[in-house]
Order: sequence, then structure tokens, then C-alpha cells
Amino acid sequence: MTSRPELRRVSTRLAAIAESATLAVDAKAKALKAKGENVIGFGAGEPDFPTPEHIVDAAVKACRDVKYHRYTPAAGLPELREAIAAKTLRDSGFSCSADQVLVTNGGKHAVFTAFAALCDPGDEVICPAPYWTTYPEAITLAGGVPVIIDTEEETGFRVTVDQLDRALTPRTKVLLFVSPDNPSGAVYPPEEVKAIGEWAVRNGVWVITDEIYEHLTYGPHKFTSMPTLVPDVADQCVIVNGVAKTYAMTGWRVGWMIGPKDVIKASINFQSHATSNVNNVAQVAALAAVSGDLFAVAMMREAFERRGKLMHRLLTSIPGVTCMEPQGAFYCYPKFEGLLGRKVGDGTPRSTLELADAVLTTAKVAFVPGEAFGSPGYSRFSFALGDADIEEGINRLVALFS
Repeated sequence: MTSRPELRRVSTRLAAIAESATLAVDAKAKALKAKGENVIGFGAGEPDFPTPEHIVDAAVKACRDVKYHRYTPAAGLPELREAIAAKTLRDSGFSCSADQVLVTNGGKHAVFTAFAALCDPGDEVICPAPYWTTYPEAITLAGGVPVIIDTEEETGFRVTVDQLDRALTPRTKVLLFVSPDNPSGAVYPPEEVKAIGEWAVRNGVWVITDEIYEHLTYGPHKFTSMPTLVPDVADQCVIVNGVAKTYAMTGWRVGWMIGPKDVIKASINFQSHATSNVNNVAQVAALAAVSGDLFAVAMMREAFERRGKLMHRLLTSIPGVTCMEPQGAFYCYPKFEGLLGRKVGDGTPRSTLELADAVLTTAKVAFVPGEAFGSPGYSRFSFALGDADIEEGINRLVALFS
């Protein structure tokens, strides 16, 4: 009797995926809270505000409408695709048609689909660091090769055309561009957005631009959309976006991608096999969100700006910590290298990964270490939580390291 080969349990592709560090930190903090610990969590990137009432009301009404109890088009409700096209023109000045829009299961699904649509095995994707923890995993799953370009606080966490030139190879297929940025909070000024878009056109490189934080900018910093500034890039550009951050709808899971019709058609075919339509009730809620005014959005943005300034002031009061004041999104991204090597609890952390674990254990404060974003030595703190929690949590760090 011949012996059978050992049964392989998990595919190599999926076994190589790293756990989402942001969700892991949030889960550990919530587990400690469940045990009665007074944990302040700066990990997850989601607004603490409730979804605006008119959006919830639209969803409640949709629940009782029988037509939403059935399958709908895989590309999204036609009226939602039309509304997203109109909202994009209103908010960023970029004109597109409804058949250039694909409604997805959250912005994260749009990211994965965009890379799947554009990448063949071995194609290189330029990915500036620090980067949102999901980007490299989405690139790799699509068969692409992430090419990391490092940025730092001293350069405003913005990549330059010179850096792009040095990273360019015959295998370069896509540039990932994010502004406002997660995790750094950086916002590219219009002249830099334009220069990078022109670089992409000149070199025949696709751009995936993530605009999920478009409405969350502060002070003099303003969002600008690359295909609006550089119309020639539109035919080689995919926009990903969603309702999660702007409308406090992280749990509703509605995003979208906008791109050339051939790319969107291929992506619709893919989604028709992967998920079929996005949840109909959530789509109706998203329709109410993108079709409505931006009054609630402005209120939330004002609160985030105030909280960002508060967090920045408290973080920079810690000896050895530097931090760029957030320009957009809702994160501070302090440099914690000056805290490494100090005694924390029972240990002496030598990396921000070790530091985050020690601080959570000792001070019951949760944050995401820079290793998750490709930039060890930094850490991400979300200020999408109440002012009192921000003060309490950062003051625990002040007491720990002063």
C-alpha cells in the first residue's frame, strides 16, 4: 500500500497574508475591556459619531421595501451609481458617467478589486511608506510586487518625483497614491499632485488613488483629485472611495471604484462571481449619504480638527517624541524612537512593536506600531474618539515617560 502525501492545509497564497495589525490591536484592547480593564484604544480608524439620522431612516424604509429583498445588479443600484458620479463631480470636480462606477463591499473591497483588475503576476506597484496595512497584502494577492518607497516626518511623509524616477523599472505597472494619507495624516499640495500625475502620464504608469478621506482636511490643507488636475491621467487612473469615513458608516460596508469603462467592466464581471450585489439596504443608506448635504460631515470634520490639535499638543509634550501636526484623515503619527530603550513595566522595548505591547499591558493604552505601516519607529494614534478619552490616554503616556 503506497502512502499518500501529507495533506496541505492552507494555500500558500492565503497562508502568506498577515493579520490586519489595526484590527488586531483593536481586538486585544476590546478583550482587555471585556475583562473590566480601563483601556483607552487609539487603534481602529473609525469615527465615534453615529451615522446621521436621515441615512439610518432611509435604511429602515428600505428594509420594508420588497424589491430590496431580491438580487440587484452586481455593479450596484443604478440610482446609486448615478449619485456617486454626481457626488464625485460635486466634491472633486472629476466628471465620470455611471457606467464608470462599481459599488463594492466597502472601500477595502474596492482596493482589492482595483489591484486584481490591473495587476498580472510580477507587475510592480510603487507603494509609498508609511502605508495602510492592507495595501501590500492586496497587491501581493493580485500577483503584484510591492515596491516600497520610504518617506519620513522630515519630508512631510510625501513621496517626490525624484523618488518615483528611481523606483521606476520596465515592470512598473501601478503607482498607489493616497492623500489625505492613512496613517501619516499628510495631504499633498496641488502642485505636487499635478507633478505626480504628469509623471504617471509621461511614464505610462497606472494610478490607483485612494480618496476615502477627501472631506477630512484641516487648516490650509485641501484635498485635490489627481484626474481633475491632470485630465490626461484619467484613462489610466482608478479612484477608490466609500462612505465609511466621511459619513461615519464604517459598519455599513459600501465603497466604490471609478475608472475607465474597460477596467470597470472587467471588475463588474469579477464581482458578479465573487459577491454579487452589495447589501441592498446598505446601498440605499449610501444613496441617502452621497445625495444629501454635507452639514453633518462639516460638523464631524470640525470636531476631528479640534481633537487632532489636542492630541498633537499632548504627544509632543512627551520628552523624546516628535510629531507632524495632522493635515488630514484622523491620525497622529508620532516618532517614538526616542522612547525606545526605556524601562516600561517589566521590560525594555527595543522596537515600537514591543513598545506598543508594553504600553497596552502597563498603561492600558492601545495604539498601532509603525511596523504595521512599513515605518518602524513611528506609531499611529487615531483621534476619532472623544476629547476626554484623548486627554486621559495620552496623559497616561506622559506620566509613563516623563
